[in-house]
Amino acid sequence: MSAGEIEYAWSCRCCGRQYRTLPLDFALDAPVYWRQLSEEERKRAFLSSDVCVIGDDRFIRGCLEIPVRGREERLVWGVWTSLSEASLRRAYELWDAPEIPADEPARFGWLSNELKSVYGVSTLNLKTAVRFRAGKLRPLIEAEPSDHPLAREQAEGVTVDRVQEIAAALLHRH
Repeated sequence: MSAGEIEYAWSCRCCGRQYRTLPLDFALDAPVYWRQLSEEERKRAFLSSDVCVIGDDRFIRGCLEIPVRGREERLVWGVWTSLSEASLRRAYELWDAPEIPADEPARFGWLSNELKSVYGVSTLNLKTAVRFRAGKLRPLIEAEPSDHPLAREQAEGVTVDRVQEIAAALLHRH
């Protein structure tokens, strides 16, 4: 069993295939806005595995963690959020820091990925707090508390059955 999985026998509701592990990590490789660029526009933009710059817009990839009820594991969305230029500069300053100052504030961002297929409503531009972490860890992304299903799941946690539902929706499109 690899990191990011829990041992849990389950069957895909779409195809009936049986699995012994349940994935807990789902990552998006770019902000939604990157996909909207033409090839010519991409030549003037920048995308790495952690940072994206499109014109005056800056984005950072982080981890939006959702507790799995009754387990130590967390469901982790590798998502992108916007950041101001000053906040991105601070992220670079802290990237190699052995610890983050106790008084380091969370930074504001807009969630820059669409997870509508999982949540039934748009997740694009949800308000987020970005918390930098030490040891070259990607920042922690927290959805602003609201009635949005993603924000509720982050606050309340999800069941293993919900993780199974997400895995089936994302991994087995028929």
